[in-house]
Amino acid sequence: MDADLLAEITAGVEKSLKPYREGFAKHEFLPERGMDREEIIELMQNFKEMEAAKWKEGFVSGAVYHGNEDHIDFMNQVYAINSQSNPLHPEIWPSTTKFEAEIVSMTANMLSADQTDDEIVGVVSSGGTESILLAMKTYRDWARETKGIQQPEIIAPTTAHAAFSKAGDYFGIKINRIPVGEDFRADVEKTRQAINENTIALVGSAPPFPHGIVDPIEELSELARENDLGFHTDGCLGGFILPWAEKLGYDIPPFDFRLPGVTSISVDTHKYGYAAKGTSVILYRGAELRHFQYFSVADWPGGFYVSPTFAGSRPGALIAVAWAAMVSMGEAGYLKSAKRILDTTDWLKEEIKNFPDLQLIGDPPFMVTIRSETLNIYQIMEYMTERNWGLSGLHLPPSVHLCVTQRHTQDGVKERFVTELKEAIAYVKEHPGASEGMGPIYGMASAIETRGMVTAVFNWFMDLLYSV
Repeated sequence: MDADLLAEITAGVEKSLKPYREGFAKHEFLPERGMDREEIIELMQNFKEMEAAKWKEGFVSGAVYHGNEDHIDFMNQVYAINSQSNPLHPEIWPSTTKFEAEIVSMTANMLSADQTDDEIVGVVSSGGTESILLAMKTYRDWARETKGIQQPEIIAPTTAHAAFSKAGDYFGIKINRIPVGEDFRADVEKTRQAINENTIALVGSAPPFPHGIVDPIEELSELARENDLGFHTDGCLGGFILPWAEKLGYDIPPFDFRLPGVTSISVDTHKYGYAAKGTSVILYRGAELRHFQYFSVADWPGGFYVSPTFAGSRPGALIAVAWAAMVSMGEAGYLKSAKRILDTTDWLKEEIKNFPDLQLIGDPPFMVTIRSETLNIYQIMEYMTERNWGLSGLHLPPSVHLCVTQRHTQDGVKERFVTELKEAIAYVKEHPGASEGMGPIYGMASAIETRGMVTAVFNWFMDLLYSV
C-alpha cells in the first residue's frame, strides 16, 4: 500500500490511540529499581479519571453495560477476595468450581433448560470469542469421531460474528458465509441449499452484532435437526437481555433450548449479565457433546492434565465476580435494567424517525442502527466522534449503531444524542466529503476496489497498539 495514502488515511488516529506518549514516563526496559507503589496507584488513578468520563457519561456504544459506581465497587470487592483463586486447582479453591457450576446452571435455566428433558451443561470461558471458538472446535471433533468428516464446514450468515471466521482459520474449518435477506436476517432457503456432506453445524445469532435483528433461529435449528447437524445460537450479545425483553412483552423470536434443534448457545456474562470483562458461558445440549470440548493428557511426566477450555490456569476471581453479579441482580434486577434500556431504545428510534435523511435498520429492542441514502454516514459518525461519542461503524451496508446500555438511561443522555445527531446531519450537508480518522477506513472497507487495502491498515493499527 502506498505510504502517502496510508499516512493520509491514518492521520489523527495515532494521536487518539497513543495519548500518553508525551508527558508520561516510558518503560521499554525494567526499571533499575521498582517504582513506589503509591506512585503506581496515583498514575493508574490519573489514567482512570481521564478515560472514565467518556463511558460514564453515556457516550459509548456497548463496551460498559452497567457502570454504576456502587456496582463497580461491589465487583472490585469480590475480585479482591478471590484474587488468588484458580479453577485449575479445584482441591485448593472448591469455592471457584461452585461458583462456575452455578453460573452455568443459572444461565442455562434463564435460556429455558428447565423446559426441556435434555441435560444442558456448559463451562465459563474468557469471553464471547472463546465461547464461539470452543463450540466450533467441539463440533469439528464431534463430526470427526461420529461421522468421519475430515474436511469440516460450517454455514453461517454474513452477519454472524467474526469469531466464526477466526475459528475456521484456527481449526481448519471452512466457513460458508451465506448472504442475509433484505430484512438482514439469515436466509433459511440459501442455508438449506448450502448444506453438503461435509457440513457439521449451522449458525444463527440472537442477535448479530451489526444490526441487532434476531435470525430465524427456529427455522434454522430445525433445518439442522433434520440433517443431523449441530446448531449454534450466538447469544453473546443478546442472551442476557432478550429473555427479560420477552417477559416484558416484547416480540422476541425463540432462540434458546426450547427449540430442540439448538445444540449449543454462547452468552456473555460480561455484557448484559453485568459481570466484569473476561467471562462468557458456552452451553451444550448434553454432556456427551461437551466432552469434545475438554482436553486431557494421561501420559505426561508432570501428572494427569485436563482442562475444560483453551486456558489452563483461569482467573477464578472473574468467575466469582460473574457469580456475584448474577445473584446480586436476580431476576428483578435484570428485568428492571432491561425495561430502562428498552424504553430508552424505543424513545431514540421514535426520535430518529423524524430525520428524513436517516433510515433505521430493523427494529431491534436494544440497538439503534442507522444508515442514510442521501448522506455519508461515516461523516456523521466522525462528527459524533469529535463530540466524544463512540459509535460502532458498520459496513455492507454503510451504517452505524448505538448499542444501548444502562449508561444511556441516565438523565439527559438520550436527548443529547438526538440533539448532536441533528447537528451532525446539518454539518455533513454543509461540508460534504470532509472526513478523517476511522471514517475513510470504513469507507474503504465498503468499496470493493479498495477493500484489499484495509488489511494493510489493520496491520498498521495492531502494530501501533503494541508500540511503546
